[in-house]
Amino acid sequence: MDSGKQMGKAQETYGGFITMLKWGSIVVALVTAFVVFLIA
Repeated sequence: MDSGKQMGKAQETYGGFITMLKWGSIVVALVTAFVVFLIA
């Protein structure tokens, strides 16, 4: 079967998800800090 291909694709998808999660967290933290700065 193509379980090797499926595993490679799954790891690629997971890697992309983790990368987007990291960048998304950074962006959310920056936007939050900016909003708090505006309110204060």
